[in-house]
Amino acid sequence: MGTDRANGSLYTNIQGKVATIEFGHPASNSFVAELLDRLTAELHKLSENPDISVIVLKSEGDGAFCAGASFDELMAVSNLEEGKIFFSGFANVINAMRTCKKVMVGRIQGKTVGGGVGLASACDYVFASVDASIRLSELTIGIAPLVIEPAVERKIGTAAISELSLSPSEWKNAYWAQEKGLFSRVFDSLKELDKDLEFFTEKLSSYNPEALAEWKKVLWKDTSHWDTLLVERAAITGKLVLSEFTRNALSKFKK
Repeated sequence: MGTDRANGSLYTNIQGKVATIEFGHPASNSFVAELLDRLTAELHKLSENPDISVIVLKSEGDGAFCAGASFDELMAVSNLEEGKIFFSGFANVINAMRTCKKVMVGRIQGKTVGGGVGLASACDYVFASVDASIRLSELTIGIAPLVIEPAVERKIGTAAISELSLSPSEWKNAYWAQEKGLFSRVFDSLKELDKDLEFFTEKLSSYNPEALAEWKKVLWKDTSHWDTLLVERAAITGKLVLSEFTRNALSKFKK
């Protein structure tokens, strides 16, 4: 059952040493600023929790995994500062996932757009369903995937992110995403996916938590400059949102 709350919902369920964060929003699990802030705070909190060693990130329902940034909030951005603050929400989540001391496993059940692709990329291991097509649609509305680019490029490389971002209205299927390194495993059914995910995370959480934390640092080496880089990118994106091109494109989409 999807949430109907305008600010979305966020729940954490802890089973053994595995914490599962589930986010939701009635608009295809898109992100409003408040939900991004809550997710960032939750990641920081779980990072310091000594009783867990693995975090699963999932979204509500069996439809879209995440439709990226909230259209309504994009429409509402009226100045540079608001734009920077809104896109910093995604920057903060990606940085929180990157610096989190726990291994992050993504569960991607359906279509994933824009910022959602960024979240999938910031996971350390990803389980996806065959329905998990991806798209970077930013150029169609006059912005670019600047904030999430470092995370996506780190996973799939420059050639694949060029292909994905420069055909912004084209969906790439789950097997394309797996071949490029974004998805670790792809499943024909959600039942099968969840069964394997439970087995995998249980096993993973049985390993030495210190070893997992040290290994995660190594996997994310050379990314400490993202603290400033992603916020700079958020400011540029905020500027693009105010462009006449984007205003026109957004109002057409709205209709």
